[in-house]
Amino acid sequence: MGYEPLNTPHRTIMTPGPVEVDPRVLRAMSTPILGQFDPAFTKLMNEVMAMQRAVFQTNNHWAFPIDGTSRAGNEALLASIIEPGDKVFVPIYGRFGHLLVEICERYGAEVHTIQCPWGEVFDPQVLIEELTKVSPKIVAIVHGETSTGRMQPLAEIGKACREQDVLLVVDAVASIGGVEVKTDEWQIDGIIGGTQKCLSVPSGMAPITFNERIEKLILERKKVEAGIATEADQRYKRSRLAIASNYFDLSMLMDYWSPRRLNHHTEATSMIYALHEGLRLVLGEGLDNRFARHKLHEKALVAGIEAMGLSLFGDARHKLPCVTCIEIPGGVDGESVRNMLLEDFSIEIAPSFGPLHGKIWRIGTMGYSCRKENVLAVLGALEAVLIRHTVAVNRGEALQAALDVYATEGKKTGIL
Repeated sequence: MGYEPLNTPHRTIMTPGPVEVDPRVLRAMSTPILGQFDPAFTKLMNEVMAMQRAVFQTNNHWAFPIDGTSRAGNEALLASIIEPGDKVFVPIYGRFGHLLVEICERYGAEVHTIQCPWGEVFDPQVLIEELTKVSPKIVAIVHGETSTGRMQPLAEIGKACREQDVLLVVDAVASIGGVEVKTDEWQIDGIIGGTQKCLSVPSGMAPITFNERIEKLILERKKVEAGIATEADQRYKRSRLAIASNYFDLSMLMDYWSPRRLNHHTEATSMIYALHEGLRLVLGEGLDNRFARHKLHEKALVAGIEAMGLSLFGDARHKLPCVTCIEIPGGVDGESVRNMLLEDFSIEIAPSFGPLHGKIWRIGTMGYSCRKENVLAVLGALEAVLIRHTVAVNRGEALQAALDVYATEGKKTGIL
């Protein structure tokens, strides 16, 4: 039995990830494979590390990708610093806070949580008070929560963690490359990004960086596990479990990404090409220009949604610029609308999770998907589909409102 060649449909992807991949990244992925220890390839690895530092706005020595999706990056960083019985504090304001809890619990942590309603974020002072009460070894928190479209302020939390000698680990999967992420200034110890969102690279790698505080912990743990520590350390070792994961052991990956190049796994060559090109494009555009572009298209999209007569979901003061959440009008089947957008307009938008499932749509304006033609296309198509679903929208207003933003703000900023 024969199979047809791949013939995937062309989509306008306006979800919070994955997003459309920049054509220049796709071209980079098609270049010839090199051996993972070929000097030409290790040169690319070194350049990826340097570009990650620039995008994460850090001077950390360690900055490299984990082979695997964003979740792999979260697990690698947390698994390498958690030992059974460690206290970890996880503030939850959406779906991905729960994911951090699950990872920490699997590695034996004693997890303490605090929650706020989905659509809101925490007052940093509330978290600082809880931090003092719990006195954890680690705080693990999401920066940009795509399930709710909110963004948690981190500067005050980072300062408090450093003052109390607590490690701060941040999931910046949805925000890196699309909004400001100041790793060093916010005193973040370890941070995880994702390729499939604002970096516009296919899913499959998780850029991470961590500082000397985490490096010291990892190396001390490695020394004990290697059996070259003091007798007291050996007793400590017997009371603890070694890291359960070989694949996600950062001490081994540090050897792999160091000049020693100790073999750990066969590197995903084409994905390194993709990440290299994606990071190069981010830095070529300029971080400030890139963040301004995401804000401009967010403003146009929001103006169009509101002009249509729809309501936005969540606390507007802490909106994640690259994700816009829209309340589904009463009596409307949200999945029917999404299906019609996909089938008739080849446009994909997203539902949400948990308590928000069936209540909101989420539109992503991320990376290469964050373009004027995409914003106008999704507004026009959504209006048409809602009319077919007998929703009383303000006909013709959405596109005009978005065009007004582009005519004024676009010229003023010089982005368009």
